[in-house]
This record gives sequence, structure tokens and C-alpha cells, in this order.
Amino acid sequence: MKQEARFSTTSSTLDTTQTLNPTEVYARLGSAPAGLTFDSATRRLTEYGPNVLTEIKGKPLIVQFLANFIHLMAILLWVGGFIALIADMPQLTVAIWMVNVINGIFSFWQEFRAGKATEALRKMLPLQVRVLRDGLEQSIPAEDLVPGDVMILSEGDRISADSRLVEASELFVDQSTLSGESMPVRKLADAVLRDDLSASEVPNLVFAGTNVSAGTGRAVVYATGMNTEFGKIARLTQTMGDAPSPLQQELASLTRTVTFIAVSVGVLFFVLAVLFAHMPLAEGFIFALGMIVAFVPEGLLPTVTLALAMGVQRMAKRNALIKKLSSVETLGCTTVICTDKTGTLTQNAMTVTDIWVNGHSLHVSGKGYSPQGTITDGRGSVQGDLQRDLELVLISASLCNNARILPPDDETAQWSVLGDPTEAALRVAAPKSGIDLAQVEGEQPRVRELPFDSTRKRMSTVHRDMSQLREAQLVAYVKGAPKELLNLCTSIRRDGQDQRLTQEMISEISAANDTYARAGLRVLAVGMRRLVGSGSHQAASTFTVDTVERDLTFLGLMAMMDPPRSEVSEAVMRCHKAGIRVIMITGDYGLTAESIARRIGIVTSARPRIISGVELEDMSTEELKLALADEVIFARVAPEQKLQVVSALQEMGNVVAVTGDGVNDAPALKKADIGVAMGITGTDVAKEAADVILTDDNFASIVNAIEEGRSVYANIRRFVTYIFTSNTPEAVPFVLFAFSGGRIPLALNVMHILAIDLGTDMVPALGLGIEPPEDGIMEMPPRRLDDHLITRNLLLRAYGWLGPVQSLATMAAFYFMYWTNGYAGQYLNLPNEGTLYASATAMALATVVATQIGNVFTQRTERQSLFRAHLTHNRLIYIGLASEIVLIFAIVYVPFLQRFIGTSSFPLINWLFVFAWTPSLIVMDEIRKMLARRRFRATSNKEASGVTP
Repeated sequence: MKQEARFSTTSSTLDTTQTLNPTEVYARLGSAPAGLTFDSATRRLTEYGPNVLTEIKGKPLIVQFLANFIHLMAILLWVGGFIALIADMPQLTVAIWMVNVINGIFSFWQEFRAGKATEALRKMLPLQVRVLRDGLEQSIPAEDLVPGDVMILSEGDRISADSRLVEASELFVDQSTLSGESMPVRKLADAVLRDDLSASEVPNLVFAGTNVSAGTGRAVVYATGMNTEFGKIARLTQTMGDAPSPLQQELASLTRTVTFIAVSVGVLFFVLAVLFAHMPLAEGFIFALGMIVAFVPEGLLPTVTLALAMGVQRMAKRNALIKKLSSVETLGCTTVICTDKTGTLTQNAMTVTDIWVNGHSLHVSGKGYSPQGTITDGRGSVQGDLQRDLELVLISASLCNNARILPPDDETAQWSVLGDPTEAALRVAAPKSGIDLAQVEGEQPRVRELPFDSTRKRMSTVHRDMSQLREAQLVAYVKGAPKELLNLCTSIRRDGQDQRLTQEMISEISAANDTYARAGLRVLAVGMRRLVGSGSHQAASTFTVDTVERDLTFLGLMAMMDPPRSEVSEAVMRCHKAGIRVIMITGDYGLTAESIARRIGIVTSARPRIISGVELEDMSTEELKLALADEVIFARVAPEQKLQVVSALQEMGNVVAVTGDGVNDAPALKKADIGVAMGITGTDVAKEAADVILTDDNFASIVNAIEEGRSVYANIRRFVTYIFTSNTPEAVPFVLFAFSGGRIPLALNVMHILAIDLGTDMVPALGLGIEPPEDGIMEMPPRRLDDHLITRNLLLRAYGWLGPVQSLATMAAFYFMYWTNGYAGQYLNLPNEGTLYASATAMALATVVATQIGNVFTQRTERQSLFRAHLTHNRLIYIGLASEIVLIFAIVYVPFLQRFIGTSSFPLINWLFVFAWTPSLIVMDEIRKMLARRRFRATSNKEASGVTP
């Protein structure tokens, strides 16, 4: 064997090998038809490494784990627990630290489960591969494959490395994992000189992770491991870091704000307690800790987590599986959805809708691959000579065909297809005209096939026609692109006779084709030729493209489409009302994409811009951003180019959701703010890279998930307001204690506050977290990323309106216990220890809980009156209220909890005073809502009249 040449496994190798003939390929890759020698393969394995996907090292697992326990909120709680420990309050320490531990473990588990895309990629590569080495065929582990190896390919093989074909016989490869296209692609060994093709479109290249659908071949490996297209995707997928979701960013901002406020207030009141109340330093620390605990919503993180989890459950019922909790709310912020077409917007079931025969445009009813339907000419069923001409078109298209239709069975409830969906659609049309295909195939067995290729744009089959009571004759059936097939026709079938094809007839056929194409239909022409003078036993090898595909008789046109899903139009309309833009990114042709986009309402302008993948490659980022400012469709785009579009949209300030199902979609799915994978047709890699998996592959399910996401954010604001409202009565006792110099006893201590935040408030807050979406939530624009969770109106509602009422009720209940026990008229220097004091604090605590019951109902609506809202939809609210009442009674009357929390019982009759305050917050908030509705109507009227408010 001659001395091997060195070469690099880079993209330049791909560019040069595709332009070479097979002999030159061997030389370029340092190989030979007999394959590599054993010594050469060993050296190359050492040089290039094993043919495996390697995992890029990230942060050590222990670092990832600890990071969940040292963020700002966690540090604050660790410090608080430590101070409580020093102050000899171990129960407080345990309560605070357990919040940290539970949240940290849960967050780590979510992150740990998220990064499994590389593992799924590895599973798609084969374990063994057949190669030639030293002239002998042998099976070797796929990881031992090296550049220069000659692979032997046959039907059913999974390809192990990126390679250049040197031999190919009727070879078809399923590249759907890379290209997203479901149809197998014909592969050739000839040199390709075109430079306008993407890698997956080059017919003499095959790629790792794809499958041989039919035929045989040999290919020389030029890239292995991480240098393959699969490897590039793996590297992109691993290096595509997970950016914090909008909710995570907002919670981080909230934590910083609340921490600053809480610590500042704690420090301030520590100084006041020491200077004005003359507290010892140790007690001052405890006092400051109480203020911090009062202002830090310890229950916020667990409540948010639980609310998101409940949102996940609701979305699952609407066919959207959420892998990452934070993704729930991110969906609600979505401003752009980048969606593919086939299977998501459409039914992924190609269907013949129209047939042109003998000057007549016939309509075909029925959907999908079910043979149920009819063919009519507008006035009724087709009859006479037109029926016979139609049958010849249908028979020709069905015999020049390799697809099979499978009826429903135990595993599949619907009719399905085996083979090319386009060919399947042609076969489905025949039974709708009453043709028995099994009988026709028996009467006309196939003799020869001339497969479709992209140069000829047609396919032919030769059959022995034994349907007539005479010696069998040979007939050729041809189908393909209308223009190319029409150029080969010399006659046309009309009224059961062959007539000479005139220029006028050609113009009529071309006009019909243009009409169908403008409607977004895919059109195929059908022709035939009786092979006169050829014997019925003529060798099949004598039938070639030159001898068969000439002097054809034109039979008709068959127009088909993958129909849109019935519910998609409404879903797109809901997106537009919600201020969400939908952009179609498809591998299909531009005209077809535009037709579907227009049919379902994605585009509405007269001339939307259609950008092809080739154009996209040549566009700069700024040019792409300018194009994205207008109505645009991306057609004939490779899935990996989605990444380019997504990046540009994000740079423009959008929150982007992306749909995908192929391996090449994985980087875009990871890059997107929300990656949405197809659960039925999606690859494992796409599902692992995505945040959301649609179990029905339906675009409408994305819109439903967005509605749920918006609802989740609205619910988070509900229970944030609910929790913040109780902060005021929690803080006021410390304020009064400090400014009175300690003469007004603390109505609530730190353990009381934790009993509220981590006890009584938890289940009702969770109930608010699963409120159903309010009416009109999908008629509002998406939440802006600079709109914070805590707004001025929220703070005013919680701290300035409802909070003071709660504080008044709490202090009134605290004093009520003293007044009814002989301290009438006294406000200062009341006992701050003993049973009476413990009973008074218990009554104050009970009043906070009672007023929070009213607060739950006020938070269920933002502007709508509570008495007009549908309050029967949320059972968890009522479960929460019941648990709240049971828990507060237990804290007041159960000895163990009395000792742990620091309470004592009070007379049952006092509960009348406590619960008398429950409606107060409802009344106050109804007043606020009434004023808010009036202000909203006034603003709307001014805007409608053109007056700037």
C-alpha cells in the first residue's frame, strides 16, 4: 500500500472531498479501496482519538451542590439561624435552617436532571461497524473507527462517522436526526461541484447518527468523534449555558431588595433598641433579628417552588410536560415563538386535495392517510370518459410508488404510512375513486424501477400489463415535477384517447399548475408510455432513463398539501391578541410555507419576506435584525440555522420560544429562553435539550402553556401580596416596642412570625398559586422583563392599605386580652411575661391568621369585585383556610405547640372578637377595587377620545 498522506479533519476536508471523484477521495484521505492497514489504523487511533462524543467538563458536582446553599437569601437565613442559636433559641434555628436545606436540595436536583443531552446523543451512535482493513471485511467497535477507514453500508445500518461515499447502489439515508426532514435522501458517489448546498444536502456525504434506509454503499471516513456534525452539536449543546429565567432573575432582584430592606431595618432598630429602650446587646440582637425575620418572607421560596410545581401539573393535563420549574413562568413572558411547520402547525399527513384531468379540476375529500373520501368535479361524482381518465391517473401514481398504507392496529389508532409521505398521499387517493390497488398490482407486476433523483426530478417504473385478454405488454408510468415531465410529453390523454399535445394544451396545464402552486399545494405530474415493440420478457436491465422517459403521454396533475391542524388558526389568533409574534422556520419551500402561514394567520401582509437558508448564511447579524423587524418566513432553512435566528431575536430584547424535533435543533432549543420539543416525533436529544415537551406535537398546546405561564406569574404576585400584607402586623409590634422604650410589650415574637410565614400562611398561599387564569389574561401584552414582581401598587396595597388594617386588628386583639383581665385603660408597662402575656400574644397571632383569611379572598382578583368572581373553582383555597384554622387552634391549645411557639390558651368567647376582624380586609379591598375600576374606565375613555391621560 502506498504511503498514507496526512490530512486534517476539519470543514475544509468536507469542502474538498465532495468535489473529488472516488479515486481522488482515497488519495485525499490517505486510504485505498482495500481500506487501511492494521498498523495505519492503530497510529491514527492514537493521533485522532476514539470515535466517541466527549463531555466538556463543567463545574464539579460538589460546587454545583453547594452553590444552592450560598446565594444571598440563603446566607441571610444561615446568619439568622446562627444568631438564634447564640441567643439560646434552638427551635428558631431549626425552623430557619430547614427552609434553606429543603430549597437547596430541591434546586440542585432540578439542575442535575437538566443536562443529559450528551448522554442521549451517545445512545444514537452504533456499537459496531463494518469496515475494510487489509482488504478484509471485519466488524470493529465503532469507537475504533478512524479517518481513512472504508465503511461498508447496507440497509438498516446506523452510520458511525462523517464519510464521503465512493460507491452507492440505490442508497437512501434517513437524515431526519440532523436535517429534520422525514423523507429519506438519495445518496450518490459522484463528485458534486455545487457550492450552494448545506452539508446535509450534499448527496455524496453521509453523517454519524443517521440511518441507511435502503440500498448499499461504501464510504471513506473523514471525521470522527467531536469533529463530526454530531460532535459539533454535542459541543454546542454542552457549551450553551442555561441563562437564568426571567422569574429567577426577578426573584434574585427581589431577594436583594428585601435583604437590603430587612438588614437595614434590623440594624436601625438594633440601634434604637439599645439607645432608646436601653436593651442589653444580646437582647438587642434578638430584637433586630425579629425585625429581619418580620421583613424577610421566609416562606416565599418554598411557596414559589410549590406553585410552579402545581403549574407543571396543570400544564401536563394540557399536553405540555415541563422539565424545569422556572420554565413555567418564562412561558408567560414569551414574546416570539419560532415554530417549524410539519407536524406542529400541520397534521404531518400529506393529503391529495385536487386533481387536474382533461381540463377538469377535481376536488378530493378526506384527510390524512385514511382511504375514506370522494372525488368530485363540483357538480357531483365523476363519470364517463372523465372517470376512466381519472382512474388511469390514480393507477399510474399508485404503481409508480414505493409507499405502503398501514391500517389501524393495536398499537396505532390511526392509518399510518410506511415510506415517503408524498407517495403515500398518492396511493390514498386511488381507493377514494373505487380502485382496488391490490388487484391492480396483481395485474401489473413491476419489472423495473428508475428511482427519483434530484437532477431528473422524476421517477419511473416499468410494469407487465396483464389486465387485458391478450399477450402481456410493457407499460411505463412516470411521475415528477410538472415542468420536467411535461417537456418529455408528446401527447395527452383526453376522453379515453391519446391526442397530440399542442402548445395551447401546454399553456392550460401550466396555468393549472401555477394556480395550485399559488395556493401552497405541492404538485406532481403523472405520465405514461406503452413500450411498443418490446417483448414482455425483455431483460429489465435494458430499460434505462433514455429508453423509457421519452415520448410520454401526459395524464394529469395531482396537488397535495399537509393540511393545517384545525385548532392552529385559533391558537395563532390568541397569540396575536396576546402580543406574541409567531415566526415560521421550516425546511419546506417558500411558496408552500407562505401559503400555510397565510392560511393559519401567521402572515397577513401582501408580500411577507421569505428568507432561504442560503440567503441566511450570507446575512450579517444587523441585516438579520432588520429583516426580523418585518413580517418574515424562513424557508429551506437547516435546523442548525435556527440558532442564528434565535440569537438575533434575543439580542433584540425578545423572550423566545423555539420548537424542534431533530438532533440539529438541540443547540437552538438550549439557546432559546424556552425550548419546546415534540414528544411524538422528537428525538431523545431534542427532548433532553428542551425545557418543555409537547405530548401531542401541537402548536395549540404551546399557547395553552403560555396562558398557564402567565397565570403562574399572576398567582405569584397574588401570594407575594398576601405574604407582604402580614409583614406589617409582624413589624408593628417591634416598632411600638422600640419607640416606647420597651414599655409596650412585644405582641408577636420571632417564633410567632415564623409560625405565620412557615405555618399558617403556607397552604392558603399555595391555594393562591393555583388560581385559574383570569378572564382576559391572553388579551394583554407579555410581561416586560423590566417589569418587576414587586411594584409600587403592590407595596401600597400590601403595606399602605391592607397591612395597617391588619396591624390595627392585631394590636387591638393583644390589648383586648389585657383589658378583659383587669388592665382596662392601660397601654404601657403591661406584663411582658407569664400566662396572661402568652395568652395576649396568642390572641394577636390568632387575629393575624383571621385577617389573613379575609386577605386570601381579596387577593383572588386584581380589579374584579370579589362578589362577581367565580370562587368555586379553587378547592385548595378552602383546604388552606381549614388547615389555617386547625393550625392556629392547635398553636393556642396544644401544650407541646404552646411551649414551642410561646403561646397560651385564651377563652373561646374571645374568638368572636378575633374573627370579627376577618371581613375588614375584604371591605377595604373592595373599596380599593372600586376606585381602581373607575380610574381604569376613565383612562380608557380618555384614550378612546384621543385625550392623553
